[in-house]
Amino acid sequence: MRVGFITDAQEIGGSEVWLAEVLPRLQDYGIAPLAAFPEGGKTKPIIVKLETAGIPVVQYQNYEELPPVDLWVSSAWFPKNFARMLKSLPRPHYALVHDQIEIYYPLGLHRLYRLGYRLLKAPLLRQADGVITVSRWAAEFLKNVHRVPNVHYVQNGVDTSRFRPPDPKEKERLKQEFGLEGIIALLPARFAISLEKNQITALLVAKHFSEITLILAGDGPLLKTMKNFAQIMGIKNSIFLGRTERMPELYRAADIFIFPTLGENQSLATLEAMASGLPIITSHIPAQEELITPCEEGILLPAEPTPFAKYLKLLANNEELRNRLGRSARKKVLKKHTLEKSAEKLAQKLKELIENEAAHS
Repeated sequence: MRVGFITDAQEIGGSEVWLAEVLPRLQDYGIAPLAAFPEGGKTKPIIVKLETAGIPVVQYQNYEELPPVDLWVSSAWFPKNFARMLKSLPRPHYALVHDQIEIYYPLGLHRLYRLGYRLLKAPLLRQADGVITVSRWAAEFLKNVHRVPNVHYVQNGVDTSRFRPPDPKEKERLKQEFGLEGIIALLPARFAISLEKNQITALLVAKHFSEITLILAGDGPLLKTMKNFAQIMGIKNSIFLGRTERMPELYRAADIFIFPTLGENQSLATLEAMASGLPIITSHIPAQEELITPCEEGILLPAEPTPFAKYLKLLANNEELRNRLGRSARKKVLKKHTLEKSAEKLAQKLKELIENEAAHS
């Protein structure tokens, strides 16, 4: 069965990392994937990774160039591009939804986001033959709030051999390589204009608790703005690393994963941190609740500086608690969220969808 995965991405985001990790593994379960990227983008590292794994990649200028497949799965950053995909690509055509279906902005502003999603994205999702998303919460939200029919979910997974706890003495060695010392709190996220990763709160937490070092890994249009904010606020214990290819090692060098996010579907960064044996401090929002049981793998909090600073201090001063939460986090990923489990379930779902579409055609 041949399945085409198409994206309109001009740069690398979480959904493109997902493609690079999952598509090669689908081959083990009877799916022959094809990846399609627009020409001229900044996605070459993902394309190279896919091609190295034997996945055919098409860089398209228009949809007529694309070869025939049994089913199309589209991941679109922009509604207008998704509308063109729906109009141009042959059926069956399913939408892959990794994005933030809800962003919990303060002061009731999340209702404006919900309205925008309802007006711009949800009608397009209803036009597709169905939707595949990556969390149970997102599937139910799309069905019940946005009235999108035929929604399926396959949970995210991570490579637990790449993302793993450090070996004895490895953490200190890696800290030296990265030029770090003391307790390290890590926040890996893109600096998006939508501000959903809430790096401002993390920086204010660092200002509250100067005994830790906050590492912010990622790039994006607001990176320079956030650097200026940290400088204006006199936050001297924050380091902006930009985008790095050494994320597995950076997780192993860190002590705590801090993630005051305002919107997730199912967070790959959280799963990577859990697989790396890090204790999690994150926002009390539905997608994170699906991953984190309070006081088992981490701590769920309002996405505000004061509670985050309080519990960051608690973890920073309690190595035994950090280790216990980290072990539980790793155990949960091994049980439910390995890349192999995710790829197998996705392959099963794709076969089911193709067979159902064939039976009704």
